[in-house]
Amino acid sequence: MRKDLQISSAVAPALLVVGGSGRLGRLLRRAWPLAGAGVRPLWQARDAEAFAGLGGPDLVFDPLAEPAAFAAAAAAADAVLMLAAPVTGDAAQLAVTTDLARAALRAAAGRPLFLASSAAVYGHPSGLCREEEPPAPVADYGRAKAAMEAAVAGAPGVVVLRIGNVAGADALLGRRVAGVRPLHVFEDGRAPRRSYIGPQALVRALARLVRLAAAGADLPGVINLALPGAVGMEALLEADGQSWAPLPAPAGLIPRVEFELRRACLLGLVPEEEATARRIVADLRALETVPAEASQNTVGAGEGRTA
Repeated sequence: MRKDLQISSAVAPALLVVGGSGRLGRLLRRAWPLAGAGVRPLWQARDAEAFAGLGGPDLVFDPLAEPAAFAAAAAAADAVLMLAAPVTGDAAQLAVTTDLARAALRAAAGRPLFLASSAAVYGHPSGLCREEEPPAPVADYGRAKAAMEAAVAGAPGVVVLRIGNVAGADALLGRRVAGVRPLHVFEDGRAPRRSYIGPQALVRALARLVRLAAAGADLPGVINLALPGAVGMEALLEADGQSWAPLPAPAGLIPRVEFELRRACLLGLVPEEEATARRIVADLRALETVPAEASQNTVGAGEGRTA
């Protein structure tokens, strides 16, 4: 698959986003109007009140308890993005991640299905995190994501997206804190390094995936999704104008998690140049200019039409 594949822009494909009221879903909804995605998102929530301030969801149903509603929503879309999954809890509570993935697979009925996974499946990497390597999670959250991946492995149309740290969806940049922030640092004085992506960059990557799938592209079953390189958390705070003070890193904190991004770059999902803290923060803070009404169901300007 080459990143110069020609994709028709005559019609904007529709993407059903399941879990649109979660932290990442709400962030993507705010980013969609700015990113010029050329894809029409359909936002799902279990509770309409969860979209307060963002104009309400397009679809309200429980993806586990209402399979018929889920199937009908998927039938109205060209592809499905599954964001819904618990992020906290014990192993039993996190196991619903696999149930949700299986429900999405049934509802998608052969349509392209993108499942949100995590860098947590890589555990404590000794080098670049590569899709070809078997998962080696060390915590319940990572084990739940790895179990989800295994449950749908090889299913037609399924693409697992191992998404790096998303600026604004993480604790570091999700909200500004008054005063000096404590930040874990290692003995060398450096804070953790992570593969990051801004919300607008993530929207652009997701939209291109949808359009590639709509064009009949043969997509790999697993894709690492972040911007190239690993960015220091201290650099991100400084780029955001926040002060920080060093705090000794606890035992077990991973110094560096960096994705190998050959697949994402080859598909044209992300640029090949390394990310910088300044660009990542700018991507996130641009969302502060988006009025609530602009977060409603939209297509990027000049890139298609609503159905």
